[in-house]
Amino acid sequence: MSRTRTRSAAADQACVAAVELARGAAEETARPQEVGAHLGFDSEGDRIVTHYFECLDRAYKGWRWAVTVVRASRARVVTVSETVLVPGKGALLAPNWIPWSRRLRPGDLGVGDLLPAEADDDRLAPGFTATDDDSDRQMIFEYGLGRARVLSALGRDLAVRRWHTGDSGPHSPIAHVAPAQCSTCGFYWPLAGALRLGFGVCANEYAPDDGRVVAADHGCGAHSEATKVPSMIGDQPPPILDDLGYDLLPAEAEEEEAGAQGARPGGPAESEGSVDETESEPLGHS
Repeated sequence: MSRTRTRSAAADQACVAAVELARGAAEETARPQEVGAHLGFDSEGDRIVTHYFECLDRAYKGWRWAVTVVRASRARVVTVSETVLVPGKGALLAPNWIPWSRRLRPGDLGVGDLLPAEADDDRLAPGFTATDDDSDRQMIFEYGLGRARVLSALGRDLAVRRWHTGDSGPHSPIAHVAPAQCSTCGFYWPLAGALRLGFGVCANEYAPDDGRVVAADHGCGAHSEATKVPSMIGDQPPPILDDLGYDLLPAEAEEEEAGAQGARPGGPAESEGSVDETESEPLGHS
């Protein structure tokens, strides 16, 4: 870390000279041998100076010790005000805090988890607006459940954008190769209300989006009017036979080899006085 020194014309010289006092205060707060070289000082005001020392702790690389010393008016003794560890240039810092409500992601909610909606949630609006005219209230009131809050225009637009750009929208890979859109499918169940024309629920148990909200211009291969795939069960083509050649089986090969050995010169041959084997031994045994 490079030495930095920031001074102002009003810097108190007694406080500026109290380097060893500030070092001693830092060593009392830090663990042994964790206070390094003096990096400079800042004048915080009248008779108030902050001295900086290098932090040698490997866990706080880039940090520095800041010791603020002060001197009372018309006093000669300089005292220590506070000692803190502050980040310097290149220091490793924790990420900025993000509230839990903004860190949630789809699928994080598990069994038994509660996700309360805030009172000022922009995605929700009152179920009815108190007016003097009963007809106006009747127009604004959300029919059905008498809910205290309903989906606001912002909440509806966010849902439409999320559904239309997601996996169940028209830009997903499965929709690009689909035979037709969901709006022409018999398993497509349109939503009620303002979203009826753009979204519905898939009711095909074999479709990948069964029971999910899909865009009207989405699609998949389970479309009700898709071309039927021809059945593989039917007349099979006749097998191809080779009538020009043949292969010898092991048993036939041995018999032919034995016959060839009997016809060789010097082998057992039939003499003039021999008896016909067929007549003497009907079974053909020798």
